[in-house]
Amino acid sequence: MNLEKGQMAPDFEAKIETGETIKLSDYRGKKVVLYFYPKDATPGCTAQACNLRDNYEALQKAGYVVFGVSSDAEKSHVKFKEKQELPFSLIADTDLKVHEAYGTWQEKNTFGKTYMGTVRTTFVIDEEGKISEIIEKVNTKDHTAQILN
Repeated sequence: MNLEKGQMAPDFEAKIETGETIKLSDYRGKKVVLYFYPKDATPGCTAQACNLRDNYEALQKAGYVVFGVSSDAEKSHVKFKEKQELPFSLIADTDLKVHEAYGTWQEKNTFGKTYMGTVRTTFVIDEEGKISEIIEKVNTKDHTAQILN
């Protein structure tokens, strides 16, 4: 699915690392950062998560709720969140329904090997549930600045 700025963000129901089920529509009235990343505890994903962690207060002051989304299971998310002291929730999208709704599960190619995986993308969603920004060229070391600008 190709989403564009101004479109309604696809609603979804998914589990976070605690096992609790959340729905995107429950966050209407708040700005939401939904960032898709390939894998817990890998260098780029850790850099991105830590940048958001280190600037979390600024994101909160700007009115954002942050969710990381990967295909990793809840157990992996718990370890990653605890080790990196992440103040936001991680969505365990093991059935790839959220990835598919946002078009972030795609064919990738590394060294001539083709496989399916997460394309690192961030969706900024406004208080009405519309996509206000899509960040496709994510700077993992300074992602907060990309969101706030």
